[in-house]
Amino acid sequence: MRLFDGVARIGLGLAAVGRPGYINLGRDRDLPPARTVPAMRERAHTLLDAAYAAGVRYFDVARSYGRAEEFLAGWLPGHAEAIAGSKWGYTYTANWQVEAEAHEVKDHSVATFERQLGESRALLGDRLTLYQIHSVTPDSPALTDRELHRRLAGQGAVVGLSTSGPAQADAIRAALEIEVDGRPLFRSVQATWNVLEPSAGPALAEAHAAGCAVIVKEALANGRLASADDAVALAAALHQPWATIVLSGAATSAQLTSNLRAATLILAADDLDRLAALAEPAETYWRTRAALPWS
Repeated sequence: MRLFDGVARIGLGLAAVGRPGYINLGRDRDLPPARTVPAMRERAHTLLDAAYAAGVRYFDVARSYGRAEEFLAGWLPGHAEAIAGSKWGYTYTANWQVEAEAHEVKDHSVATFERQLGESRALLGDRLTLYQIHSVTPDSPALTDRELHRRLAGQGAVVGLSTSGPAQADAIRAALEIEVDGRPLFRSVQATWNVLEPSAGPALAEAHAAGCAVIVKEALANGRLASADDAVALAAALHQPWATIVLSGAATSAQLTSNLRAATLILAADDLDRLAALAEPAETYWRTRAALPWS
């Protein structure tokens, strides 16, 4: 059985509500005035409850999303159909502050994998279904470290990776070539794809053809597309024939409700052509993203 057989195509990511600071636009408006741990846990659980009631079954977190794994772990009991995916490779370093010298530190070493796998398992236990290397780029040692590959293959959960940066396609294609004991290592690919940054599309189609689940993140471009019709932007991702799951990154119940409209929105060819015209050069898009303030 494939990872997401029979599962709703919209998932919920907790990057925006697992920590007080993030780069999404509009957070001052969207989040509780006091972004305490209890307040953010309550917000996360409210969103999880609403998403599950609406049929969402895939929930996406990461070690670097503050307390997102903890929030999800506390909610999972009683939600037997929920599928939990997490990521390792960044360590959260902001100490629950909105402003910090460094919010997260990247390291794709075996030592970090072993430490963070233990941390994720301590919280999520056997509910951890998908474990992804976080934010792989073509120069990541995660693409060449054979010992890491062996340990990934043996850790129990489905092995995936997420990608970022203007060369996502190169990272995806390199990952598809990796095998352990004659079998492909990666069975899931998560990448940024949206109407402003569609450059990974052909590589994601190749991943899909190779039997990988394909998870789309940042379909609203960290809020840059939220001021328009967010459901249309998400629907554009859902219309890609290779897309298995498209993540909502909603921070409010109203945003989630609006995002979920995408599941039933049909876009005509003219609509898709109009949206395709919004695309930016990948380098331009990622420079803009890098300049977004943490707030």
